[in-house]
Amino acid sequence: MAVFVALGAFLMTLAGGWTAQRVTDRRHLVLGLAGGLMLGVVGLDLLPEALHAADREIFGVPAALLLFVAGFLLAHLVERTLAARQAAHGGAEHQHRAPEVGLTAAAAMVGHSAMDGVAIGAAFQVGGGMGTSVALAVIAHDFADGFNTFTITSLYGNARRRAMGMLLADACAPLLGALSTVFFHIPEPVLGGYLGLFGGVLLYLAAAEILPEAHHEHPARSTLLCTVAGAAFIWLVVGVSGG
Repeated sequence: MAVFVALGAFLMTLAGGWTAQRVTDRRHLVLGLAGGLMLGVVGLDLLPEALHAADREIFGVPAALLLFVAGFLLAHLVERTLAARQAAHGGAEHQHRAPEVGLTAAAAMVGHSAMDGVAIGAAFQVGGGMGTSVALAVIAHDFADGFNTFTITSLYGNARRRAMGMLLADACAPLLGALSTVFFHIPEPVLGGYLGLFGGVLLYLAAAEILPEAHHEHPARSTLLCTVAGAAFIWLVVGVSGG
């Protein structure tokens, strides 16, 4: 089931890359909705489940919460490192960008997408409702992943063929990640810790990248409403699935 659902992430990543080539004025609404879905999954489903599965405390703090904070900081560290490398090569305005920088950044996104697939598989090991809600967040997020993978590869002067190759790799990565979980079962405490870590990463992506990008050029009420609708939809999914 997890592999089948990961096909949605595959298609959404390709859709994001296709949109990157034909940017429309409605992209901000799609990103606003994606940010709301991610926020809803983290706060209403992912984190509560992580706390339940990994009930151990470390120095008075639940281990899942510590890993949640660690995931947020890890995503921030990776994002800052990539930004520093970009600045070292002249920034976004530099006219002679190094193609290798774009390929490295895109490769990092491919690795992240593979972990998205692992998260889908791990969530389905908890239950169908959990798997569905995590899959929705990942699929929504992968639109932005596909968009950014194609954009950043092209931005640094790589040929369209290379950009399409990285986009295809990014699209296949969640499938491989989900497939890997078919061959092993994650123990519940480990699963809870991983979901906590993944929740921190997901929250960072939503708060620091997806939502700011959605409101950057279109701080419209409709964008905010899409974000609220995304979070509310996850609340509905959690309620219908019984938590």
